[in-house]
Amino acid sequence: MKRANDPIFWSMFGAGGMLSALLGPVLIFITGIAVPFGFILPKSTLSYANALAFAQNPIGKLFLFVVILLFLFHSMHRLLHSLHDFAIHSPREKPIFYGLAGLGTLVGLISLLSVGF
Repeated sequence: MKRANDPIFWSMFGAGGMLSALLGPVLIFITGIAVPFGFILPKSTLSYANALAFAQNPIGKLFLFVVILLFLFHSMHRLLHSLHDFAIHSPREKPIFYGLAGLGTLVGLISLLSVGF
């Protein structure tokens, strides 16, 4: 019997779903409402210098990488299974969708590493 790699993608889907459900609204609130309107945080919170310092910190780099990785794999897995709901099937859809998620993660990783430490 052939081994399936589905559990890996389903676990990344679940982790990405949990992260996007818990962290997504907070990120939207902070970057879209709180900082631009100065409700809770000062407007300088998302300045270029602060964002660069966060991206150069190893813990910030890890956080951004995990968010990019799990959000991309969650969204691509959801799109892939939405195609199945509409009865659109192709033998190439899994490599295309997961390949795009992997490519986006790789671009994010390279971007994070190019910022430096």
